[in-house]
Amino acid sequence: MMNQLKEQLKALLLKDALKKGNFVLSSGKASTYYLDGRIITLTPEGAYLTASIILEMIQGKGIVAVGGPTLGADPIVGAIAALSHVNKVPLKTFIVRKAVKGHGMQRQIEGPELKKGERVLIVDDVATTGKALLEAKEALDKIGVEIVQAVVVVDRCEGAAENLAQAGIGLEPIFKIKDLGV
Repeated sequence: MMNQLKEQLKALLLKDALKKGNFVLSSGKASTYYLDGRIITLTPEGAYLTASIILEMIQGKGIVAVGGPTLGADPIVGAIAALSHVNKVPLKTFIVRKAVKGHGMQRQIEGPELKKGERVLIVDDVATTGKALLEAKEALDKIGVEIVQAVVVVDRCEGAAENLAQAGIGLEPIFKIKDLGV
């Protein structure tokens, strides 16, 4: 089942998310391609496939919550919340803001309360250097949760896995960029 879901997701990524040309990435690096994961994770089929694959990947790991940096994680987290409920294995989900909100509850981590020691997964659509995931880790470290691992839809293989490993987090991509022929 997992392989079939991955093939469907790969087809969507190749058809709609992978763009060739000259781009500047959020890291400031120049690139001859751009992968816009949100084009896929914000569609019904892409959200379902991504959430299904991630839920299968984390089965049996004792993870109680899934979240990640806004904006890449937002649609993934929403789909995981809904699908985990439907599958009767509900997970808490959360979004990590870039900075503490200046009004209201003044939170950086939005969603149901995460408790010290809880095992969480962090997710994002695409990882290049892992900067957004590392920033999310900093916020999560302040509340004492245990980050079990990170999952991304696509790892561009430009340092994210190594940078996350230095921070004590394993990165498990659904795809590496070479899987998409780049």
